[in-house]
Amino acid sequence: MTRRALIMVEGHRDYGQLCVQAAQRLGLHLITLSADPTCYDYLAAEGIEAIRVDTGNFDALIHECSRLRATYDIAGITGVKDAVYGTVGKLCRYFDLPGPNPIAIERCCDKFTQRQLLSDAGAPIPAYRVAADATEVESCATEICLPVILKPALGSGSIGVRLCRNLDEVAEHTTYLLGEKHIWRSSPRILVEEFAQGPHYIAYTMGTEVVGIAASEFGPPPHFVYRESTFPAPLTDDEQERIADISLSCLRALGLGWGPACIEFRWTKRGPIVIEVNPRLPGGCQMVQLAYGVDLITEHIKLVIGDKCDLRRSHSDFVIWRSLLPDRDGILNWIDGDNRAASEPGVAMVKLHVKPKTRIVRKGDFRDSMGEVIAVSPSRARTEAILQRAVDLIAWSITPFSTLGEQEQSTDSYLSDR
Repeated sequence: MTRRALIMVEGHRDYGQLCVQAAQRLGLHLITLSADPTCYDYLAAEGIEAIRVDTGNFDALIHECSRLRATYDIAGITGVKDAVYGTVGKLCRYFDLPGPNPIAIERCCDKFTQRQLLSDAGAPIPAYRVAADATEVESCATEICLPVILKPALGSGSIGVRLCRNLDEVAEHTTYLLGEKHIWRSSPRILVEEFAQGPHYIAYTMGTEVVGIAASEFGPPPHFVYRESTFPAPLTDDEQERIADISLSCLRALGLGWGPACIEFRWTKRGPIVIEVNPRLPGGCQMVQLAYGVDLITEHIKLVIGDKCDLRRSHSDFVIWRSLLPDRDGILNWIDGDNRAASEPGVAMVKLHVKPKTRIVRKGDFRDSMGEVIAVSPSRARTEAILQRAVDLIAWSITPFSTLGEQEQSTDSYLSDR
């Protein structure tokens, strides 16, 4: 009998191994197509079949999938990264497999186009403009009124996103975005957006169902680096219903509704304002599984291979996730306490992304995280206490960079106060 296989376009630092486990539970042979398979440590560690291919070349992907189809029964094709999800949709259409609408995905990933479609549908969104050069950016910022947020029209992970409180900061960040340090996947376009102030929430959806809502906090401005997330969010029934209704209307406006998505909100004086719709698996999959017993990764793969997903909750707990963020650049001398933290009752996960002697250079986006801790219990207050106790056990030492390079600025090292 021909072996059933699941093709995954590129892997993922956080979710790759979970996808491997989910595929194996479903009896699937996972094959990863990647421009550089060595980027994903778990592939070699788990003995996962990995094929090097230019994942930015659609014809090359078709050729590789066609070649694999001669050996395997290709049950489905998927991917987790934003950059490849539109391509995944095209591959699914080409091979007549279940998958997302590639046109809807590509329109949604273009933040300017997404806002136009949401605006046309009457969704509550911040004021916005798009600009291609410094003069246009300054004009848009003045028109919208400071403070504003500048971000690439195409991108993810908060890369290149910054709060600008005055025109000097607008000019500074525009210079950065249009300079050589920021990598553009298309022609440079900068989205200039009203800064919607208020608590931040994320609605997790699968198909046309809202699975749950998380509350998130960021590190210090002007960047938007996730620091902590609580699931489920402390909302009233009416507040949950408002966010859920707007979420589903956003999916309709954008032509989504197949597979996973996450919709970000700010609850402002005007009520919930849609910040962004991401047509992919959310960053909070583990939180949803711990809190409700709903495995979004497995349920997504079920959809990918043509099965029905099951979003019924088996229990209801409170989960809090915390990112370990450095407050300075330098050389990481040491980091420890993770094993002690992981052994604390109620701690579901402790994961470090860095090792001693790593260069710590904060970029103001998701790459700043040195690790993460997740706690769970039946009580929100108890979960908060468990999390803090675990985080307090983790310490690190960073020697700052000197003005001459990576020389020690002093003999004293920095012990994080977290």
